[in-house]
Amino acid sequence: MNITEKILARGSGKTRVAPGDVVFVSVDKVMLHDVSGPGVIAVFEKLRKQGIKIEKLWDPSKVWVAEDHFVPSADQISAQNIVMLSNFTKQFGIERHFKYGMGQYGICHTLSHEEAMVLPGEVYVGGDSHTNTTGALGAFACGLGHTDVAYVLLNGKIWFRVPETIYFKLNGKLPSHVMAKDYILQIIGDIGTDGAAYKTMQFGGSGVTEMSVEERLTLTNMTTEAGAKSGIIEPDQKIRDYLAARSATKYGEVHSDTDAHFEKIYEYEASELEPTVAKPYSPENIAVARDLSSIALDKAYIGSCTGAKFEDLQAVARILKGRKVKVRTEILPAAISIFRKALDDGLVKIFMDAGVVIGPPTCGACCGAHMGVLAKDEVCISTTNRNFPGRMGHVESKTYLASPLVVAASAVTGKITDPRDLK
Repeated sequence: MNITEKILARGSGKTRVAPGDVVFVSVDKVMLHDVSGPGVIAVFEKLRKQGIKIEKLWDPSKVWVAEDHFVPSADQISAQNIVMLSNFTKQFGIERHFKYGMGQYGICHTLSHEEAMVLPGEVYVGGDSHTNTTGALGAFACGLGHTDVAYVLLNGKIWFRVPETIYFKLNGKLPSHVMAKDYILQIIGDIGTDGAAYKTMQFGGSGVTEMSVEERLTLTNMTTEAGAKSGIIEPDQKIRDYLAARSATKYGEVHSDTDAHFEKIYEYEASELEPTVAKPYSPENIAVARDLSSIALDKAYIGSCTGAKFEDLQAVARILKGRKVKVRTEILPAAISIFRKALDDGLVKIFMDAGVVIGPPTCGACCGAHMGVLAKDEVCISTTNRNFPGRMGHVESKTYLASPLVVAASAVTGKITDPRDLK
C-alpha cells in the first residue's frame, strides 16, 4: 500500500484497503474558520429544529478554529460571524481558537503547520478546500463541506472512498530562480484542473527531498487546483526537525511499502523547469514568464497560504532589496509568527523601503472579499492559488498566478518579469 492507503487503513481499523474501497475513518483533527464555522453552526441549528439534542462534541481537544477569511472584519456580517464563532467555541469547550488580534493568529492552512496542529500519519479534515496543504507533513488532509464537518464534530468519524494515487517524481534540485510554485503550475498545466479529480497527488524524488518543508507545502496546497482529494509527501528528517522546533515529537509516521501501487507516475527534471505563470482564467493556463513580458500590471500581491510563508518572504526580499516597486504592491505575511520573523530579520524594512504596503494576515484579497480587491479591467500578478473570473475582485479583472520571485520581480518592473531578467 502507498502512504495514503496505509493511513486510511489504520484510521478505519483495517489491515488493508485499496482504491475504490469505501471506509469509515476515525478523524484525528478537524478545523473550522470564520466562513465554514457559521455554516457548521447552521447545520447544528437545523438538527436542533429536527429535535436532535446537541450537548457536546465528540472531542473538543481535537478541534481547532482560525479567524482568517474576513479579518479585520469587512462588514457587520463578518463581524457577527466572529462573535458567533467565539460563542460556539465557548459553548463546546474548544480551547484552540486563534483569534484575530489576540497574539498568534493567521491563515488556517499556515497555522496547521506553523503551530504543528497536524502531525504525520494523522487524518485531518477542515472546512476549506485547501486543507490539502498539510499533507506535506505526511498526513491525509482534505477539505469537507459544512454537513460533513458537522458530522465529524459530533461523531469523530467520516466516510471516504479510498482515492487512486498519482505520483509526481522530481529529479534533481530546483535552480535558484525556480520555486515549488513553478513546479506545481507546470504539473497543473500538464494534467489540467480536473486531472486528479478525487485522487491523491503524491510528490517525491530527489527534487522534493531537496526542498524545504515550506516549499513542499506549496505543492500540496495547490493539489486542490487539479481537483485532487488530497496531496501528500512522505515524512523525512526535515519534517521531523521542523516539527521538533515546534515541540512536536510524538506521532506515528506512515510510509509507503516498497511495492506500493500508483495509478500513474509523472517524472520531471528540475533543471528543465522555468519560472512559470498561470494566465487568466485558470491555473492550467500556463506560460513561461518570459513569454508574458509585455503584460503591464496594476498590482502585485504577495500573500495567502500559498505564497506568504517565511521563506516566500525571504525570496521576495532578495528581489526587492535596494529596489522600488512600480505598481501598488501588498505583502501580507500568512501568520503573526511569520510577520514577527520578517520584522526581526529586517525583511519588513526592505519591503517598506521598496514602497510596499504591509498588511495583517488575512485571506481577504485572495478570495476577493476585502483588503485589496481588484476593479474592472485591473491586472494583478499574485502568489495566490486561484485566478478564475472574479476570484480577486471584479469579474472583469485579471489575475496571473506566479511564484514569490516572479511576483516580486514583476512589482519592480511593472510588467510580468522573469527574476533572471532584472537589471
